[in-house]
Amino acid sequence: MTLKSVCVYCGSRPGDASAFTQDAEHLGRGLAQHGWRLVYGAGDVGLMGSVARAAQTAGGNTFGVIPQHLVDWEVGKTDLTSYVVTETMHERKKVMFMNCDAVAVLPGGAGSLDELMEAVTWRQLGLHDKPIFLINTDGYWDPLMHLMAHIVARGFADASLLDYVEVVPDSAATLSALKRAFS
Repeated sequence: MTLKSVCVYCGSRPGDASAFTQDAEHLGRGLAQHGWRLVYGAGDVGLMGSVARAAQTAGGNTFGVIPQHLVDWEVGKTDLTSYVVTETMHERKKVMFMNCDAVAVLPGGAGSLDELMEAVTWRQLGLHDKPIFLINTDGYWDPLMHLMAHIVARGFADASLLDYVEVVPDSAATLSALKRAFS
């Protein structure tokens, strides 16, 4: 059986609600308990650090990718199973995406949005068919889903755009969705 990997995009900050950190930790533990590898941005701060530490504590396999210019800023977590330093952000995103079987997006900022939208765009263009899960902790992503529906309603995308992302309420639902996707 091939090792399944989940790329987790999330904030390098913890956000303003403890639920964000709790969901990140639950996701990290759950990935490890299912024997799935965590692929993420290799930071040891914010939700990135929370998901990685939880996966490691639960004995999980961790694959982190960070560009050289962020090693200090995001506190590169060098004690991962695999730690890759890239030259650019573009290279980071490519390495992360190419090394996963599914994408899960926790709350985050502009970087998380960039990563999510790139994965959605690539899916829209037929470049992959990997499942994308948007973890809507405390309704964090509701405004984004309204925007995506607005984009479709205003004729800038086909309605299929909304099918490329499965919105899940929390990390528990994400783990269940991943289990279905991987079976």
